[in-house]
Amino acid sequence: MADYRIKEMILTLQGEGAKAGTAVVLLRFEGCNLKCSFCDTDFTGTDGEGGGVFATAQELADAVQKKWRSSLPLNVLCTGGEPLMQLDEKLIKEFHARGYNILLETNGTFPLPDNLNWVCVSPKAGISTVLKSGDEIKIVFPQEGIDPHLYENMNFTHFWIQPMYNADYEQNLKASIDYCISHPNWRLSLQTHRFTGMP
Repeated sequence: MADYRIKEMILTLQGEGAKAGTAVVLLRFEGCNLKCSFCDTDFTGTDGEGGGVFATAQELADAVQKKWRSSLPLNVLCTGGEPLMQLDEKLIKEFHARGYNILLETNGTFPLPDNLNWVCVSPKAGISTVLKSGDEIKIVFPQEGIDPHLYENMNFTHFWIQPMYNADYEQNLKASIDYCISHPNWRLSLQTHRFTGMP
């Protein structure tokens, strides 16, 4: 790995899922292997807050450390785009050497590296998901061509339905609520950062 390309690096609270409300350094890696029509995230370029090109794993880990304000172990949320296009063994070792908890959000299309503390998989329609287990699975809903029922027997601890954020959000929210009521093994995940003003 020559460089790590980071879109943004922000001290904030995790906005969704089982870790919602947890203080994290959000580390958004540039780039993605998918082109989802409903994607609501800018992961192109390195021009976001705290973004840039980092030549080594040590340099990036040091930059993450500078964002943290607590003496407690640092939580670094690796997201994207698709973080597994860049998150490698060297960076994981640097994070763990500093005592970081590594939280991952992935589309599940790449094999999982070792020694991650928390794994959230968000599969996309029409794409083969190689990851069948983790801490949580999050289905953006409704998503044409994807049936949450097909994921219910996979080895996850938390199962989330998250309303698709687009022009039809209110309709998607109602559909998500209705789905969770009819399928109570799924829980509703709201993107709290959208109504709190957090990054």
